Amino acid sequence: MISDLEAMREALAEARKANAAGEVPIGAVIVCQGEMIARGQNSVIRTTDPTAHAEIVALRQAARTFGNYRLNGCSLFVTLEPCAMCAGAMVHARLDRLVYATADPKAGACGSVLAIINHPQLNHQMKLEQGMLADQSADLLRSFFRDRR
Repeated sequence: MISDLEAMREALAEARKANAAGEVPIGAVIVCQGEMIARGQNSVIRTTDPTAHAEIVALRQAARTFGNYRLNGCSLFVTLEPCAMCAGAMVHARLDRLVYATADPKAGACGSVLAIINHPQLNHQMKLEQGMLADQSADLLRSFFRDRR
């Protein structure tokens, strides 16, 4: 049985792998019934796929595992607040919960810039938690962008 903190640590490990591969360091894991069932890391550069965000990679893996795109009962842990594309996919996947580490004031779609998650006109609501291991995630992102300037 994986704890929330362990799950976020695994997401950070995925972010570090993305960083080592030259990708923006964002990682995600999906947990269902206390078991980690999927993981993902940004891979847009390596795959030349603009949709290959960490969350989408993890959602695709989880859907294949279940044989169903609906991921009821699952929680997604991610190191950065999801963008509009990822937030929309999470709503469609019917996740029970989203936990993200640090806010994204430029593209966050869970309250920072947009509020797609739990928008009152959408047909699905999920629990939303933020801030777990936020400093570690923010430090990793700051370091990545500082090194590229």
